[in-house]
Amino acid sequence: MIAYKFRLYPSKEQEEKLLKTLEICRWTYNYFLSIINESKKVPSRLKLQAELPKLKKEKPELEKVYSKVLQMVLHQLYSNLKALSKLKKNGKKVGRLRYKGKWFKTFVYNQSGFKIIKTGKRLDKLHLSKIGDIPIRIHREIEGKVKQVIIKRYKSRKWFALVCVETESTPVPKTNRVIGIDVGVRYFLTDNDGRQIENPRFYEKTLNRIRIEQRRLSRKIRGSKNWEKQRKKLAKLYERLVNQRDDFLHKLSRFYVNNYDVIVVEDLSIRNMVRVGGGLAQSILDASWNKFMKMLSYKAEKAGRRVIKVNPRGTSKGLSYENPLRDWISSIRILMRGWGSPDSLFERRPLLRAISFKEIVSGHVFSMKQEAPCVSGSSPRGSII
Repeated sequence: MIAYKFRLYPSKEQEEKLLKTLEICRWTYNYFLSIINESKKVPSRLKLQAELPKLKKEKPELEKVYSKVLQMVLHQLYSNLKALSKLKKNGKKVGRLRYKGKWFKTFVYNQSGFKIIKTGKRLDKLHLSKIGDIPIRIHREIEGKVKQVIIKRYKSRKWFALVCVETESTPVPKTNRVIGIDVGVRYFLTDNDGRQIENPRFYEKTLNRIRIEQRRLSRKIRGSKNWEKQRKKLAKLYERLVNQRDDFLHKLSRFYVNNYDVIVVEDLSIRNMVRVGGGLAQSILDASWNKFMKMLSYKAEKAGRRVIKVNPRGTSKGLSYENPLRDWISSIRILMRGWGSPDSLFERRPLLRAISFKEIVSGHVFSMKQEAPCVSGSSPRGSII
């Protein structure tokens, strides 16, 4: 299942209904969580849902929300409790499930209660039961059968619809090419074809501006109109940061899926790397390697490609940080560990080419047709790998 993200433009009246729906969903989640905490037993999901009609009689306000939306709230609660229980069984130290506060920001229409209405104008309409027809900007064609619509409110106060669809795999033509990828901090990634993608470092570049806006926010009276105006400004800055990073990751992952049948990467534990990363922790988080790997995986699955994850231990063994070929050699080791490699990889030194974010956006930077010079006889195969 994949999701399309589209901007919503609700009227004031519709926004009030959306906010009311959010609040009722949050209250319902907390109400049933409190009952479970008191009884110290987790009933089945069906038993939880069976209690909804009784609760609606006691609290008629719940009738303002489409029934399946409330059912999905209980489904979320049940899933969270099951996940927590599983962690406890695996020996993890976990506390109780937290009650939802003001940060509750999504509700779900599952299978029914929604309809996309084409208007032939700049904005189409998204019909939501109990809310109405909300203008929506559908900027790309939706492929597949729509199964679910998630309504989400961002901190910038913008509303979005995540349209989840079921699609069949659409294999792309074979390329008979494989690639090994080594991710890093200095370069976002290096592959065994000699590409070195520069790390955009979006957070570092925006950090100074974020600090200025946060300082301005701290000087406002909390809850005042000026404070709310400044808070939105800061939220939009963070939102822009996320959008820039996602744009970079989507374009990069799409290139590798389109051009290689098999992509071999390291199976990294980002959480552990951040914990022991020290001064590099923020850079590791900013790079978003985990999100890149997820994008590679679901795009490869849809296109009939393969992503192979290998143990990262030892891929940089014996290589100093000053070695200009360090990342390239690591990418070859990754490729060999997951797939093997032709002898030609050992016999040539690559023309390593650093590629910037602007070049990635332009889409004219990935051709690596030039031949790389052979490694001199003084560098035997074993000394490189």
